Amino acid sequence: MNDDLKAIALKYDGDKAPHISGKNEGNLAQELLAVAEDAGIYIHQDPALLERLSVMQEGETIPPALYVIIAEILSYSFLLQGKYPAHWKRADGTQAIEEHI
Repeated sequence: MNDDLKAIALKYDGDKAPHISGKNEGNLAQELLAVAEDAGIYIHQDPALLERLSVMQEGETIPPALYVIIAEILSYSFLLQGKYPAHWKRADGTQAIEEHI
């Protein structure tokens, strides 16, 4: 059992600012991480960000001061899932950034 383990889940619907959708510690945090991993959800490990988000309540919208870092994490997550902005397409329909896996 890892009592020190903490996990926070964010939800972003593309319309409003991301919000805290789940917070757990210990075994429940391990379960949250396992569910995320099984679902193919990107897990970002950042102790400083975790500390900032830990003081927030479930359902609370992230503060504007964290918009840039959260946007970067979400963008990276979307790229890992193969989701690209429409403007990344060339006139011939190919992607401006090619995947090399």
